[in-house]
Amino acid sequence: MKRLIYPICLVSAILLIHCREAETETADVPPADASKPRTIVTTDGEIDDVDSFIRLLLYANEFRIEGLVYSSSMWHYKGDGRGTPFVSEMEMTRQIYGEKTDLRWPGTSWMQDLIGEYAKVYPNLQKHADGYPDPQTLRSLIRVGNIEFEGEMEKDTEGSRLIAEKLMDNDTTPLYLQVWGGTNTIARALKSIEEEFGDSGSWETIYREICSKAVIYAIMDQDATYRKYIAPNWPDLKVYYNSNQFWCFAYPWKQQVPEPWHAYLEGPFMKEHLIKGHGPLLERYYSYGDGQKQQGDPEHIHGVALDSFNQGSLGQNWGPFKPYDFISEGDSPAYLHLVDVGLDNIDNPSIGGWGGRLLRSESQPNRWEDGGGVSDFNPFTDTLDVTYPQTRWIPAIQEDFAARADWCVTSYAAANHPPEVQIAEGNRITAKPGEEITLTGMGADPDGDSLQYLWWRYAEVDGYSGELLPGSVSGNTLKIKLPEDMAPGEDVHLILEVSDVAEHPMTRYQRVIITAR
Repeated sequence: MKRLIYPICLVSAILLIHCREAETETADVPPADASKPRTIVTTDGEIDDVDSFIRLLLYANEFRIEGLVYSSSMWHYKGDGRGTPFVSEMEMTRQIYGEKTDLRWPGTSWMQDLIGEYAKVYPNLQKHADGYPDPQTLRSLIRVGNIEFEGEMEKDTEGSRLIAEKLMDNDTTPLYLQVWGGTNTIARALKSIEEEFGDSGSWETIYREICSKAVIYAIMDQDATYRKYIAPNWPDLKVYYNSNQFWCFAYPWKQQVPEPWHAYLEGPFMKEHLIKGHGPLLERYYSYGDGQKQQGDPEHIHGVALDSFNQGSLGQNWGPFKPYDFISEGDSPAYLHLVDVGLDNIDNPSIGGWGGRLLRSESQPNRWEDGGGVSDFNPFTDTLDVTYPQTRWIPAIQEDFAARADWCVTSYAAANHPPEVQIAEGNRITAKPGEEITLTGMGADPDGDSLQYLWWRYAEVDGYSGELLPGSVSGNTLKIKLPEDMAPGEDVHLILEVSDVAEHPMTRYQRVIITAR
């Protein structure tokens, strides 16, 4: 989150050569778990991208990373090296920066550097969970995309070619394209495919196949390429668009997160349980007053030396923030959506999960978005809140992150690991109005920790508007009577939340959908 076209005849050859090179680079890598979601990350390298990337590496066992691509945005671009002036197409940055030849560019080596730190903790991570990709594989997935200017998509790049290859491969499972900066490198990949095949007899088939598997998860619009190229030329491409809910994980989090939960993002928790004493990767995590400075971005002054706090200068510049406070991870919802914690939301963002909740647009059926129409009831303010679909998961997300931070440095026996949860009666139930139903949660903890069970209704996502389970209910068994006035086809969503009893409890869920017949 942020505040010379090649000749067409060469495209197929380039794609073929690049595919063969990629196969050679990863020939000795064991096949990935096909049940895990595929994803490619595009990033402009802002400090919050760096922090999102560090957290992503600790969750890299949860999905198949198939590309890590440097891209540009309205906030960050490299320039062409010839002093060419550029004015933003986006109103905000046009007003802030005017004409620039380059803007706050953090370079194209920071992902490699962080993967080098990941390599140091990788052997320990492997002790705690299967599926962590080896550092060499991750390095082989890094490409430089379209970075010269905001929205530049005229040139094929290594990054755009990688994305095009993955869109054109034989794997028909969904490919989630995470947009942490601008959409321009993704737009260039799509444009290359259109230029190569748009006039061919196979175009309709290719178009439909790509639209059936590609999912863009965008954190805001950070250039104009979605609006100007992707939306009009690829209207059937699925888009998950998060423009509101991510703010509770971004710079103004103190205004978005309920005050009783600030502790999960404030310095004492961040320093003790995440940043310090958890290995070299997490030492690189940016926080307020940590003394770090990102190369290439003169506006990154959040890490001003700790003694400045004692002098009061940072307090004047950064308001309520204190040493080691969380700065921002505005892009993390893009992959938190892909972490399977049992909420069954990956293919349906409208029912809510760790990446927030998005509803299908009435005017664009292949676009899911947040905004004023997507609100959850916030019990802290007693109002509907457009950020709460994401905010509600913060305690569980932060404790999970802290538990994984321990994985970097501790033995299996000394760390915590998530419980496994099932519903004995199944997750999809049909019943008559007035029928009594018993649900039985079954949990097992790999560490032998005791488990706490909590049932609650996710009323904002279900189809029944009346009262049922108005509060939460503890215990592994839930007995309810379906309301008499439920109409056929109406459903209720009941969430079983199971947490282990540990220093950093890890929470997993099961969603039961009961439909009236």
